[in-house]
Amino acid sequence: MNYLVIRGDTTTKIHITEIATLIIESTAVSITTALLAKLVNYKVKVIFCDEKRNPISELMSLYGSHDTSSKVRQQIGWSDSVKGNVWTEIVFNKIYQQMALLKQFNKDEANLLKKYLDEVLYADSTNREGHAAKVYFNALFGKSFSRTADTPVNNALNYGYSLLLSSVNREICKSGYITQLGLFHDNMFNQFNLGSDLMEPFRPIVDRAVYLEQPEVFDHEEKMKLVKILNDKVIIDNSEQYVSNAIGIYCRSVFDALNEKDISLIKFYHYEL
Repeated sequence: MNYLVIRGDTTTKIHITEIATLIIESTAVSITTALLAKLVNYKVKVIFCDEKRNPISELMSLYGSHDTSSKVRQQIGWSDSVKGNVWTEIVFNKIYQQMALLKQFNKDEANLLKKYLDEVLYADSTNREGHAAKVYFNALFGKSFSRTADTPVNNALNYGYSLLLSSVNREICKSGYITQLGLFHDNMFNQFNLGSDLMEPFRPIVDRAVYLEQPEVFDHEEKMKLVKILNDKVIIDNSEQYVSNAIGIYCRSVFDALNEKDISLIKFYHYEL
């Protein structure tokens, strides 16, 4: 009857049409192939976690759209110039969202990020994104903060980013494109190059949640708080949307911009002021 049935101490039923993302957090869970096939048919993103309850893989449909072959040919045909223009817009908006977050928390470093915005060149040839990131994270989490350190804050950031990446990958596949061929990211060992590109402007949503929480340990409760950010509300395309829906609107607008060679078609989110 198209219900996901969860059997434990009690039995819970949820209709599959009400699910956007399913996280299998424990390796002790048993799941039927019939359910997996149905979830794929309904384009539900399924994320599997390892023995430490961290995301390790995801289930994606091989063919997310009826015209996947046509979409992949389009993707292969995207020119370097239009990809560079789109990547420039993505970097600009990411730094803008970082600046807006610093302003929200009255951080003086927001002024420096505003300066970096004025210096963003085609395809971010001067790496303003990298310079902005260092200033931004130090402003949020302290001068001694390093993204490579094994800390609860970094674990929380990485977990939140993995949820964003999975949501973006879902929209890429749903639209008929493939995740391996990116705009800027081009790592032969990264099967999610395009997702890594498109998720960038949404990272500050995770940063905001982690900054407000300042976790001293990163456990199940903290993970569930991050999962809920997909249900936060933002403004995009002149309407209020859940973050999960906003990701879909944004991704489809990027594909339109790439295919029409018109960066003005890209729709970015913002918070209601």
